[in-house]
Amino acid sequence: MSPETVPDAPALLSMKIKVPQHVVYRSFPSETVVLNLHTGRYHGLNATAAGMLEALEHAECVRDAAVLLAGTYDQPQELIDRDMCALCTSLLERGLLEPDDSAAS
Repeated sequence: MSPETVPDAPALLSMKIKVPQHVVYRSFPSETVVLNLHTGRYHGLNATAAGMLEALEHAECVRDAAVLLAGTYDQPQELIDRDMCALCTSLLERGLLEPDDSAAS
């Protein structure tokens, strides 16, 4: 997904996001490594970003994941929404996440 096609924050928060089949990830003590099998490129995520990725995989939409994380970490919802949108935008642009179109039906 190119930067021009990444949705704005309000639209992104209402989207269901998934890890595509061509992306795998594995957690290690100090980071989570994400591999795009199409490009062969590795990407490292710190513990916070890895927790966000995990929450995204189990949530109905980005906002639901953000609400869960805000409660878990006792942080303001606006802060978590902003951080979640920044992470999703970055991962969408790298092809490490994609919209889950099956959720739209």
